[in-house]
Amino acid sequence: MRLPRSGAGWTIAVFGLLALLLGALGLIWPETQLRLLGFEVPAERAPGDYTGTFLTASSMASFNMGVYYLLAVATEWRPFYRFTVWFRLVTFTVFTIAVLSDVAPDRFFAVAAWEGLGAVATAVGLWWDARRAGAAPDDSVPGPVPATDAAR
Repeated sequence: MRLPRSGAGWTIAVFGLLALLLGALGLIWPETQLRLLGFEVPAERAPGDYTGTFLTASSMASFNMGVYYLLAVATEWRPFYRFTVWFRLVTFTVFTIAVLSDVAPDRFFAVAAWEGLGAVATAVGLWWDARRAGAAPDDSVPGPVPATDAAR
């Protein structure tokens, strides 16, 4: 696996690695994942309670998403970086609404904040990378001396 080659790449790599690890956590220790998210973990589930099924599905999706993000970093797939900014902002909005409308516990807002801050960090990384790429070469760094100047 290659290390990221840009500021935006580092933000995508961090998110991808965490998505992969948290997805694995949900698959291996689902109760721990539920507690982290602020959900209750009853000793026994009622018939028709598909919390485990849903957690398995969302954990596998998180794991896969982590792989996709890390693949984007390995290939420096910048259009994917830009795409994630907008959709992570959508995710922030949906998760925030879920908390504000009491569909999710207040602690779930941390997930929304993570998405929003990640989107902003990647947007800043993209801006910074574009700024660095457009910067003029630094004249203070000595380069090759033209032959005509070397004789003087």
